[in-house]
Amino acid sequence: MDLFSPLELGDLKLSNRLVMAPLTRSRSGKDGVPNADVVEYYRQRASLGLIVSEGTYPSFAGQGFVRQPGLVTEEQIAGWKKVTDAVHAEGGLIVAQVMHAGRVTHPETTGADYVEAPSAIAIEGESRTYTGKHAYPVPHALATEELPRIIEEFVTASRNAIAAGFDGVELHGANGYLLHEFLAPSANTRTDNYGGSPENRASFVIEVVTAVANAIGAGKTGLRISPEHNVQGAVENDRADVLATYTALVQGIAPLGLANLSILHHDPAGELVQSLRKAFGGPVLLNTGFAEITTYEEAARVVAEGWGEAVVVGRPAIANPDLVRRWKEQLPLNEPDFATFYTEGPKGYIDYPFWEN
Repeated sequence: MDLFSPLELGDLKLSNRLVMAPLTRSRSGKDGVPNADVVEYYRQRASLGLIVSEGTYPSFAGQGFVRQPGLVTEEQIAGWKKVTDAVHAEGGLIVAQVMHAGRVTHPETTGADYVEAPSAIAIEGESRTYTGKHAYPVPHALATEELPRIIEEFVTASRNAIAAGFDGVELHGANGYLLHEFLAPSANTRTDNYGGSPENRASFVIEVVTAVANAIGAGKTGLRISPEHNVQGAVENDRADVLATYTALVQGIAPLGLANLSILHHDPAGELVQSLRKAFGGPVLLNTGFAEITTYEEAARVVAEGWGEAVVVGRPAIANPDLVRRWKEQLPLNEPDFATFYTEGPKGYIDYPFWEN
């Protein structure tokens, strides 16, 4: 097996083992509807084995960023349908990452009266909103009786994703957003059945994943996690607690037969990642982290050494729409323009050149 061999992930049959990471690009309108530039961006990258969309919000309160697309309104679903049609016309596969931002947002972005989280603990820093930068507010701690509504929002958004033509969904349980907030003891100080022990903190994520898998099919459902990533206030410094929490999570979802588990961690060959992979028992996608840009050599090693079934890449896919060809033929790469990652318009978005013969 190598990066360019085919792979089955549940119901999906990938032509290669390079997966485009979910990458926030802030190119949709304030209405959360993907536009023509978004269509072209994803179309250009259809040669990757699988595209995971940027995080899409399942409710207005779950929006984390300005100009972030959603999966709530009919207009948003129709906008995404143009994206998925374009990717499929090029022979590609694309799944929607369903992401609730939790406390990592602001009412000036969401338009909601408050932000939602497991516990009333604000994170440090400022949120970029439609009216400028504002300190993150103290979130509303979701009551136990409110949690079924949150689960249903994930289910409805996932059904909307399928209606929009996506080949499946990836539930965002990483990087400090709502699902991760339930897992992390720094963000979850609840005293009900969803807080306290590692098993309790894992239970809400298990319930969300189970509900979505039941709604759209386990073979179309994946989960992304980032244990020990320690970003946006989701601090996990106790290895014993991390291992217990994520083992409980993975064991709780393993019987579902999901399409995949995507793990973001700087040590893909280490004990934590490999023990979680074994407990999951299904295909694992590995992303080695944000500290450095993933190289071809690192990506190839993940598959060659058998650490995971596929490699998730971010910045190389931003700058190289034809990354599969460039890595396969060992061609030079375009360099990413960091200044345009979150700006508006086509510059640094759909104007990266393909390799010319």
